[in-house]
Amino acid sequence: MSEINTPAEVKARCEEFRRTFAALKAEVGKVIVGQEETVEGVLIALFAGGNVLLEGVPGLGKTLLVRTLADALSLPFSRIQFTPDLMPADVIGTNIVSEDAQTGRRSFQFQRGPIFAQLVLADEINRATPKTQSALLEAMQERSVTVAGTSYKLEQPFLVLATQNPIEQEGTYPLPEAQLDRFLLKLVVGYSQLSELMTILDRTTSSAAVSVNRILDGASIVAGQKLVREAVVAPHVQQYAARLVLATHPGGQFAPEITGKYIRCGSSPRGAQGLVLGAKVRALIDGRFHVALADVQKMALPVLRHRILLNFEAEADRVEAETIVKKIIESTPTEPVRV
Repeated sequence: MSEINTPAEVKARCEEFRRTFAALKAEVGKVIVGQEETVEGVLIALFAGGNVLLEGVPGLGKTLLVRTLADALSLPFSRIQFTPDLMPADVIGTNIVSEDAQTGRRSFQFQRGPIFAQLVLADEINRATPKTQSALLEAMQERSVTVAGTSYKLEQPFLVLATQNPIEQEGTYPLPEAQLDRFLLKLVVGYSQLSELMTILDRTTSSAAVSVNRILDGASIVAGQKLVREAVVAPHVQQYAARLVLATHPGGQFAPEITGKYIRCGSSPRGAQGLVLGAKVRALIDGRFHVALADVQKMALPVLRHRILLNFEAEADRVEAETIVKKIIESTPTEPVRV
């Protein structure tokens, strides 16, 4: 994508991105009833180049959302059903012995696993053991897979959309902190309202079929991701994002009282990166090429809720991560401070 110089070019690029985003959201909305914040969050992560963790009880449409997005994108799609007996080789692939039909010579050949797609659904990821969950770490961060000392690059764009059941449910394993930190956003899928549930029944219990049109291909998504990174972030907005992350660190300079009381470990720098990238996408959705403070604030909850570790006092007082993040947003002043 060429560099944007003139105001007219900036306006045209923003408008094109806004239309594309709206068209993709509308296409997914043909199948997914309600859940607008969840759908928007998944699309924000797509253009920000990050992975998404969808949490909710079974039957709320998490898997359907991912499959519908795959139908709207011209990308290779694979689904991995995580179970307690799933092994890392079932995810990334393995070397197998192959024999040449003409010479009879045997050699090792790498057989690629389902991770070698561009849109990967890790369904019920927390039903697999931590050993198998860790098979995704390199792919999610470095966009590569290493097997027997050989690294294989994954084709771009690459996106992991994982679903998980609440950890209180039977047969689940909590995701390791390193795994959670590699998800740009954690989105909580809630129950439908009455009107939404009525629409769901109309669509799913009749003979009418809904078809989803393909809106974007891989090249268009990569171009959109490049445009996102070109969006402008003023120094005071970037500092605000950094202070929100630092406010999650107990005993830190910007930490409010609630942080020291309930948080055991705060967000990593990936949290600040997620805030800025997500805010850039939000700005472009709104037709702006510059990020506002409000864009950062809107991204704070889905970016930070899974990056703070609560202590025993928080569990005893039944204080949730969402409550703490909201308090941090309220208590962090928007005025810049001298560094």
